[in-house]
Amino acid sequence: MPHIALSWRQLSAALFAAILVTSACATSPAPAAAPAAQGAPVAGGTVTIPIVADPTLNPWSPNAFIESLFVNRVLFDGLTRPGKDLAPAPDLAASWTTSADGLAWTFKLRDGVKWSDGKPFTADDVAFTFNDIVLNKDLGAQNRGNYAAVKGVTVVDPTTVRFDLSRPFAALPSYLAYNSGIVPKHVLAADPLKTNSFNKGVPVSTGPYKVEKYTSGQSVVLVRNDSYFGPKPYLDKVVFTVVPDANTQIAQALSGEIGIMILDDKAAVARVKSASNLVVAARPLVQYYWLALNQTDPRFTDVRVRQAFVQAIDRQAIIKSVELGYGSIANSAITPALKAYYDPSLASRYPFDQAKAKALLAEAGWTPGADGVLVKDGKPFRFTMDVGQKGVLEPVNALIQQDLKKIGVAADLNTMEWNAYIQKVVVRREYTASVNWWTYPSDPDVFPYYHSSTAGKGFNIPGYQDPKLDDLLTQGQGAGDLEKRKAIYKELQTYMADKLPYLFLWYPEEVDVISASLKGVPELGLRDAMHYVGEWWMAKK
Repeated sequence: MPHIALSWRQLSAALFAAILVTSACATSPAPAAAPAAQGAPVAGGTVTIPIVADPTLNPWSPNAFIESLFVNRVLFDGLTRPGKDLAPAPDLAASWTTSADGLAWTFKLRDGVKWSDGKPFTADDVAFTFNDIVLNKDLGAQNRGNYAAVKGVTVVDPTTVRFDLSRPFAALPSYLAYNSGIVPKHVLAADPLKTNSFNKGVPVSTGPYKVEKYTSGQSVVLVRNDSYFGPKPYLDKVVFTVVPDANTQIAQALSGEIGIMILDDKAAVARVKSASNLVVAARPLVQYYWLALNQTDPRFTDVRVRQAFVQAIDRQAIIKSVELGYGSIANSAITPALKAYYDPSLASRYPFDQAKAKALLAEAGWTPGADGVLVKDGKPFRFTMDVGQKGVLEPVNALIQQDLKKIGVAADLNTMEWNAYIQKVVVRREYTASVNWWTYPSDPDVFPYYHSSTAGKGFNIPGYQDPKLDDLLTQGQGAGDLEKRKAIYKELQTYMADKLPYLFLWYPEEVDVISASLKGVPELGLRDAMHYVGEWWMAKK
């Protein structure tokens, strides 16, 4: 689901085996190696990338939805970025250390970094971004909930900052690599999140490219940032073009107008694979789809009901028909992409078994009514599932509706425009049941999505609360030793699979469509590959 921090927008968008070993005074890993040679890189050319709506060019704005994510990851560097092995790698920070008690992280910033307007980047910009924006409760910044353990950021000197924590937070470098770009204090001090000339115009940034022109409803054109601290990017321009319709995106990719994109409609895979000018690549993702059952509804607080629903839904059929096989069954929040932590034994935890589902519902007191719909205390088992018009959500909801009908549960579908859906379901929580997805940083720390403290106001959409789950989440967040983390997150996965705070559906794979002429794109999902756009180049025809 696009990633909400205490507002939906942070949920999005929303998030590869990140092996984070934290110990006293452990320094950060070295940058990942460059991609394998694909011929000698050459300068020049333009790559065009589709987005579905006008972006908001501020990574912390509550209005920065998934269409903003791609652009912002190019414009705004974070202290860290996902490495090509998805472990956190240096970006604006050259190195970092953590204290023996895990309650302080010190980041040494790169020397000589400048903003795109030529002004120097300093530790004050980092402190401003976190103290004045992220940790300011009144602003409701995107992804604010990810930093609940951070008390504040202290400027040690112009090139050093210290993050002071209320509890150990081993995944901090991974979270800093996830939609956490640093923004300029000298531009945004007066109004950090609502400066329209910045958010919808020409922002000041530190990335390899800067905005040349923002045309609402059409495109955002980026050109090389001559002030960039790293190697000079190869491409002349990167253009994000607004193309809401998936079929139009495919047509433009086939015609050569689009250089790289995520193929949301996997039914078009065969058609795209047949094109000689395109390459199709499947990538693992830190993402999973879920069915949320609102825990303010007493029907869903009975774990037998949640377990029955999971067994009633033919998840493998969904993967086959909707994802064309690009995915696997999910039973916890830890994805196969996180290889160091994922427990594959849970894949068979709930086989498709509608007879078992009916038996569980009977144990919970539901009996067949005259019309075939189950009844308890004289009330039929009927509810509404709100459906957002995005990606595969509509066909998936229709399949789930049919599966639930077969066990005597009537789910009425209420299909809504995406932004209206977000406001109703995610912001106001006025829903009974809903299907969506989560992406999250490349680390198994899923505290912001499951802890009781985030129920009703953060990423915990069902509002599920469980002291034991809270304890496991807190243990995992505080563990610095890799083997200890593995053991905690294995127990966490088992407990999640048993209790089902969300009904876990499947882990998708991303299918990227890339122009055969576009080289230097690392073997990552496109969202993470945006951090490496300076290495992309166009082969001469």
